[in-house]
Amino acid sequence: MRYSLMNIIWYSEKRKNILLLLKEGPRDIDRIKISLNETSRSIMPQIKKLLQKKLIVQDGEKYYLSEIGELIVENIEPLLNTMRVIEENKEFWATRDLSALPQNLFNRLGELGHYLLIEPDLDRMFELPKEFKDNVLKSKKMSTFISYVHPHIPSFYLELADKGVSLSLFMTNAAFQKMNSEYITEMEAISSYNDVEIFLCDENIPLPTVAVTGWFTYLCFLNSEGRYDHRDIISFDESALLWSTELIDYCRSKSERVCLPKEKSNLDH
Repeated sequence: MRYSLMNIIWYSEKRKNILLLLKEGPRDIDRIKISLNETSRSIMPQIKKLLQKKLIVQDGEKYYLSEIGELIVENIEPLLNTMRVIEENKEFWATRDLSALPQNLFNRLGELGHYLLIEPDLDRMFELPKEFKDNVLKSKKMSTFISYVHPHIPSFYLELADKGVSLSLFMTNAAFQKMNSEYITEMEAISSYNDVEIFLCDENIPLPTVAVTGWFTYLCFLNSEGRYDHRDIISFDESALLWSTELIDYCRSKSERVCLPKEKSNLDH
């Protein structure tokens, strides 16, 4: 029985798609065909097999998941999402160090959904990625964690604060010390804005950058050799935003807010 169900679900992309579609609610055959871009001839044999295995039920003209079907889909969907995320860029994920992720977020990597892999040209390696800058500048609020200080980040954070973007900045001790020594002018100016919060993380979480706004998230991981190779991902999926927000909350739980001397010229911001 178990092997038979595995065959039914895993050996047919069409059957998997039907089950995932019906998770959203009952559908008649016409809506199933339109949603999956299939014909009656291609889809009806698959529906018949799902009915035979009691994974779906027919009520009049509509099909919906049975209780068994609901249970199975609820459990296979996260796995399918994870496989889809990895399949899009297998070499990238195979060479990432994900040990910094809390176990529950590591297990839910599939929630990153549809994403873009950002790989800068060699002559732009040390510039802030355009995809990151353009999307942050469209945002009203950003929470970000850094353990790596990009040379253009301090001035960019100041630009954001000056534009009225609300910022929550989480930094490892090494990143904080670098910002507070090599970029002290920018740090004092940034901290003078009322909409800026700065936090010092008491753990050395090896994540170069995590950034999340109201409509996108940007993630940087170390490679398997422990180096940052400037290959990043960006996602606009709601599930990815929630995933990254949880990651920021995890960093927040390891951090304490710090207050820096305010620059006199910016006290009224």
